[in-house]
Amino acid sequence: MERELITFEVEGQLFGLDIMAIREIRAWTPVTRLPSVPNYVAGVVNLRGTVLPVIDLAARLGWNPTEATPRHAIIVTQIAGQARGLIVDSVSDIVTIAEGSLQPPPAASDDGIADFLEGLAISEDRMILVLDLTALNAEVEQAEAA
Repeated sequence: MERELITFEVEGQLFGLDIMAIREIRAWTPVTRLPSVPNYVAGVVNLRGTVLPVIDLAARLGWNPTEATPRHAIIVTQIAGQARGLIVDSVSDIVTIAEGSLQPPPAASDDGIADFLEGLAISEDRMILVLDLTALNAEVEQAEAA
């Protein structure tokens, strides 16, 4: 069985998300900042009458916050009935990988990124860091509940 991933870049790294978890890809629109939220929550945007929380993926992964420009994109994801936007530098392509080809993330990682990875895939000699949306959204849901 095969799996399709949407690939995108953040800080020069190639990431992937399962295409089934993506609702849409939007051009950059400014966010409305919120008080007392974690630094990786960029704010919210209006998505056809619905308030959509937007996560700065670079900041969520522990890197420098994104200085968003019109060249950035927002990937709208859907996991466990919750919609979230992810700020990314650019959207690359759709790639197909064999289900069994996903390699486990490295066990020892000082940067904490491994905590948010489902695994690693190789496509055309490039390493794709496949994100685990459940892990990525875990603290976001706790912050919103507080």
